[in-house]
Amino acid sequence: MSDEKKLPLEPPPSYASAPPKPPFKIPVRPPPPLELPALALVRNKRVILASASPRRKQLLASIGLTNIEIIPSTFAENLPKSISPYEYVLATATEKAQAVYRVEINNESKGEPGLIVAADTIVVSHSGEILEKPRNEAQHITMLKSLRDTGLHRVYTAVACMVPLESARDPGYALETYVEETKVWFDPTITDELLLAYVRTREGVDKAGGYGIQGTGAVLVEKIEGSFDNVVGLPLRVTLRLIEKAVARSQDEDTLDPAFDVNGDEDE
Repeated sequence: MSDEKKLPLEPPPSYASAPPKPPFKIPVRPPPPLELPALALVRNKRVILASASPRRKQLLASIGLTNIEIIPSTFAENLPKSISPYEYVLATATEKAQAVYRVEINNESKGEPGLIVAADTIVVSHSGEILEKPRNEAQHITMLKSLRDTGLHRVYTAVACMVPLESARDPGYALETYVEETKVWFDPTITDELLLAYVRTREGVDKAGGYGIQGTGAVLVEKIEGSFDNVVGLPLRVTLRLIEKAVARSQDEDTLDPAFDVNGDEDE
């Protein structure tokens, strides 16, 4: 009898019936908040994260935004894949933010939000295919094998920050968006056995591309070029700059320096 390890012959289980995972916990002692004017202005207002991602919530907590309401967007996320990955992820994040804004701006019991943060993360294969969350074990294994065998893939996260305007100017809010890109290489020597073992941890079930770089999925990654927290799901440096810009615009659009750039550089 051969000792060669083979994939199971029975139909793979549906990921819809995957057992629940333990919650992703925020550290007991979060770091002290950043004392920045923009964060101080929104800290005592309603700050809404338009996502159920515990990873994004934890990342926002790391800059002092700990009192966050989680209101996942109802946007269907069904934009056509015929558009470019950049356009796809940017439009999705923007639609998520606007969908929550339309519902919460007239919330009579809680009042209007002070800040809405929405984000969308996609993994794009070397051939340009947008990879969604895996639907079942068989697809999950195939997806990770493809990422291993083709080398480089890209992770794009679009962030949209919305702050209601103090004036009555149309459209009623300041919206700032940005798309961050990180290049990721899997270790090409990863064995099929390791991939199968990782898939069966179910860590990557709810993640685009089928892996979590901040967890056990780190064993699959050889190197990255760019922001690590972008791969996790929320580039913090970019998000902070967008919050600052949206808050500035919400107070008085006419006083905002048009050379203000999300990367911290002035336009040439």
